[in-house]
Amino acid sequence: MSWQVGQRVVVRYWDTDGRRTDALGHLTDVAADHVNVETKRGNVRVEAATMITGKLVPESPWHLA
Repeated sequence: MSWQVGQRVVVRYWDTDGRRTDALGHLTDVAADHVNVETKRGNVRVEAATMITGKLVPESPWHLA
């Protein structure tokens, strides 16, 4: 994975209830087995084994000003 701390991403993953869930925010940790995403609701740790897909996303227009 070529993501770096500080980049804004969206990660789709399976939650503990077996539902697809998205985490949108900035990366605070990137490792071989997980990523941490700082979302509006707090930090979300997404294990690599539960990831469905993910991508870099542009900064929110509200954060560019």
